[in-house]
Amino acid sequence: MAFRLRPRPNQPEWKVNEQQAPLDEMYDSFVGHAGEAAQGQTGVESTKGRDLLPEEVKWLAITHKSFDHGRRGFNDRLAFLGKRIVYLQTSLALLRSPNPAPQVFTTRKERHSENINVFHHPALAGTENLTSFSKSQVLSPSRLARLAQSYGVDKVVRWKPKKAENLKGSGVETVLAHTVYSIIGALAMQRGGEVAARTARERILQPLGLR
Repeated sequence: MAFRLRPRPNQPEWKVNEQQAPLDEMYDSFVGHAGEAAQGQTGVESTKGRDLLPEEVKWLAITHKSFDHGRRGFNDRLAFLGKRIVYLQTSLALLRSPNPAPQVFTTRKERHSENINVFHHPALAGTENLTSFSKSQVLSPSRLARLAQSYGVDKVVRWKPKKAENLKGSGVETVLAHTVYSIIGALAMQRGGEVAARTARERILQPLGLR
């Protein structure tokens, strides 16, 4: 708009990164050696993170819908796809992880008497780990946000906090976790599921303690 109808808020002006170099460094750090899964694909001359995505997609993947009122495009669809990929890899990792202590279940009639051991089979090993609670603990926004900061995502993500002096209260952890998913989604769209899955395993789940 040519003229501002509302007075400017009494808070520091929020600025986002517009430089290419920090963005490329973040992608190199985020993808790491997982980009080697794209070796041999058409148009891939380098497996560095910066070279796996077109320029437009690199900027789109780190753009939240709060930035510029969404007029430049935002990463919701990429994040939706990336989240599904990360959740699948998390489920597979939980299946491979050591089983928790065997649980003893009781029937409704015998709840106050003796316990009955449930039948166990090797094919069912690890299924006890597949709960919504376990996934939410592994992929909590706070943990993903700290991981994103280690890769420098917080330095390049484009968003507009409600209060520049209170980023946590403005939802910075959710925004960073959302951006992590969107980068995985962008890799899947541009370089296929193997690249995205390997990046999710090696660059997200392993640092979070799942192998």
